[in-house]
Amino acid sequence: MELLGLALAVWMSICFYASVDGYPSGKVREACTSMIPCHGSSPQLSPEHTITVNVTEFKPGDKIEVYLSGPDFEGFFIQARDAEHLDSPAVGSFMLVDRRFSQLLTCGRTKNSAVSHTSKAKKKYIKVYWIAPGVAPKHVQFLATVVKKYKIFWVRIPGPIVSQPNAPSPTTPLYTTSETISTSHLVSYLSKPFNASSCGSMKFCIRNPANCDPESASCFFLSFQREKSSVFIEMSGPSNGYLAFALSHDQWMGGDDAYLCVNEDYHVHVSAANLKGRSPPVLDSENALEDVSWRLVDGLLQCSFRRSVRLPAYKGRFNLDASYYIFLADGEASEGGLIHKHRHQPLITTGIYNVTGLPQDIGGSRSPRIIKAHGALMFVAWITTVSIGVIVARFFKPVWSHSFLFGKEMWFQVHRMLMLTTVMLTSISFILPFIYRGGWSQQAGFHPYLGCTVMALTIFQPLMAGFRPSRHAPRRQLFNWFHWSTGTTARILAVVTMFLGMDLPALDLPDPWDTYTLIGFVAWHVAIELLLEIHSYCLIHKVEVIEDDRVQILQSLTSAEAEGFLFKQVVLTVYVCGNIVFLIAFLAAINQI
Repeated sequence: MELLGLALAVWMSICFYASVDGYPSGKVREACTSMIPCHGSSPQLSPEHTITVNVTEFKPGDKIEVYLSGPDFEGFFIQARDAEHLDSPAVGSFMLVDRRFSQLLTCGRTKNSAVSHTSKAKKKYIKVYWIAPGVAPKHVQFLATVVKKYKIFWVRIPGPIVSQPNAPSPTTPLYTTSETISTSHLVSYLSKPFNASSCGSMKFCIRNPANCDPESASCFFLSFQREKSSVFIEMSGPSNGYLAFALSHDQWMGGDDAYLCVNEDYHVHVSAANLKGRSPPVLDSENALEDVSWRLVDGLLQCSFRRSVRLPAYKGRFNLDASYYIFLADGEASEGGLIHKHRHQPLITTGIYNVTGLPQDIGGSRSPRIIKAHGALMFVAWITTVSIGVIVARFFKPVWSHSFLFGKEMWFQVHRMLMLTTVMLTSISFILPFIYRGGWSQQAGFHPYLGCTVMALTIFQPLMAGFRPSRHAPRRQLFNWFHWSTGTTARILAVVTMFLGMDLPALDLPDPWDTYTLIGFVAWHVAIELLLEIHSYCLIHKVEVIEDDRVQILQSLTSAEAEGFLFKQVVLTVYVCGNIVFLIAFLAAINQI
């Protein structure tokens, strides 16, 4: 390695004094051995760019995905070398994915053994394939030189090591061109996704959806594995911004111990933080995390790290051998690593858990149970009981006028029972969000305002019904009009309020099926009412012609509608069954979140 260092120094000295303009076209064969661009300046020491691969093992002939990513860069140069002899020639060959930004070069006797840029156009991400040679070293390491600007570049950035099966670990330490990589707080790059096979046996895991595979593009995954006095933590999920989890003494944000993996220009920063109320997290200035690794591929952000079970020297870090609620959130991150509010309600465990205790494989919920109950009760009230009660009063008064229940006409008793049930369910449901929030929500848009209006109309309607005039009183028509208009207004506003509430963060139902379910119900209800209206219209206008007197006698509403008794019974039965189907679909959607 001393000879290598001397050779690099001599080469850099020549470059510094050579009259060259660099290699904007990417034809950098002169740099095959040293990988140093002749730009007349010294390389940077701390790399901003990373190399990742999709496997950790290879056999001759295997094709391995190689990724180079990071902040905007103009030029690059990638090789694979014997990990135990980094001064040896390049091994293997490459295949291109996008010829607009990358090209193949031949270094030494090996054709296509390096990849470089085609122009100075800015890039954030390069993907190529490496083909393992027939005769290959036991361990191969990927190296990259990256040019951000003419005078700003990094040389031989060390990438991951891939090994042949059953090969012993490499014995030679890895070097950059200027210094050895520090072993304290080492950041490495995951070469493959996490595995959930040990969940419940060796790892404490949280998965959403339940039992999902961490390799899936829709799976949020968090695992804890105790190893003596430390815990190894893995976090994965679909995010281009950040992933975070927090340990909390309750189910509210604030005063929590949080850990974030933030994607900043294709480089992931992993850090601990403190949560204070709903303010942005305060990052810990002291790094208590070790063995940090990360991976970005196909929209998945994955990171892992280790921390001690107890960290008495670090303020705000919780002991991991106690029980907590666990939050798992994701969201967007802007330039500079600034994170924004999570896109939807965080996943929260339903109870407190000790992650260093008995391994478990659990799920969580993105909606608190009390908010689920709020949505379910409102749906039962305004999709089931109100709708059936309105149909009964509107179309079954003539049919059931001669049937009595507890001394009153049956249609009236059924209607009253359903409407009082609606008032009771709405009142209970109305209180639940205030209990959950501890007051008024400023972030729910028009939903709470319309909800309060519906609640007021719901209370006013039975109060008004208690003062209705007798059937033949002069003011009965006025009462009927007010009773109908108040009820109809409440129903319309209730449906609008439910549409607005389904996409709120606290009850973020799965799109687009939540909207389709409610639209389907509205269409179903309108269709049934139109069918019964048409049926009633046909009966009312049925005439009997008395030839002797040549008089057309319009049948009475009561007798005409009584003739359609069987038809209405069938329609009501079908309508009730349909409402139950919509109710089950909605409750199933609530149960999934």
